Amino acid sequence: MTAAIKTENLGKTYRGKRGKRVEALKGLNLEVQKGEVFGFLGPNGAGKSTTIKLLMGLIFPSRGKFLINGIEGKDTGYKKFVGYLPENPSFYDYLTGEELLIFVGRNYEMPLKRLREKAGELLETLDLHDARKRPIRSYSKGMVQRIGLAQALIHDPEILILDEPMSGLDPLGRILVKELILKLKERGKTIFMSTHILNDIEVLCDRVGIIAKGSLKRVVKIEDLMTKGITGYTVIFNEISHEVKERIKELGAIETGRMSYTVSKENLIELVDIVKDDRETDINLIEPERKGLEELFKEVISEE
Repeated sequence: MTAAIKTENLGKTYRGKRGKRVEALKGLNLEVQKGEVFGFLGPNGAGKSTTIKLLMGLIFPSRGKFLINGIEGKDTGYKKFVGYLPENPSFYDYLTGEELLIFVGRNYEMPLKRLREKAGELLETLDLHDARKRPIRSYSKGMVQRIGLAQALIHDPEILILDEPMSGLDPLGRILVKELILKLKERGKTIFMSTHILNDIEVLCDRVGIIAKGSLKRVVKIEDLMTKGITGYTVIFNEISHEVKERIKELGAIETGRMSYTVSKENLIELVDIVKDDRETDINLIEPERKGLEELFKEVISEE
């Protein structure tokens, strides 16, 4: 199957102060599959926005290439498949929200009747219906972000490239955008999103790529992170005998509270065997401890 987004040794070098070369992106090799929500995570200056600008043809690569739906980036025809939300969206602020969507949709040669229907649907979905006749200059930052997402969706693209889509949103806006992304995922859309909000990646994405200092360091499946990332277990007791306490400590169990202990995943079964025949001991709950995305991110960044 042709990848929705593919980069091959994609790189970007800038001229810095006094002519010094700055490698913003170093030989990126990445594939995003069709129907996948892919999170792109990294600290400030890691190369996230540079990658997205390259994919959108806003800057040109110093080396390598990229393909969108199998079409090389030098052929701008791929853009008809893509909806784009920049990191800090700004539009003709004298236009109303509704006029902006009509303007963008006409650039994609959408029939006017369908365009007006689609604009109305998006304005309603993103809670902008009441503000549709107001000029964008009167919008809050969160409203500008939401109208930015609406214009990225107006032509019903197969692929969405979103640079920090949750930026500037209030709690209601974040809920609306999360729900919309999940609905788009159900419809089989491909979404490539950069973000620094770890929880959003865990909730929304199928995979995540971690980039630092212009290099892709790790790509992991979120499902694997949640299932295979178990590092141990917390065992909470209703009652525990002195004998069991002593025996599970010999296993390396660590007391974390009056009735709770942590134990390695290798020793959990043996702990349960010790407990099951002791009438004075009763387990209330066994909870896995996971190495989550935050821990993985810290680990990757600390390697730099």
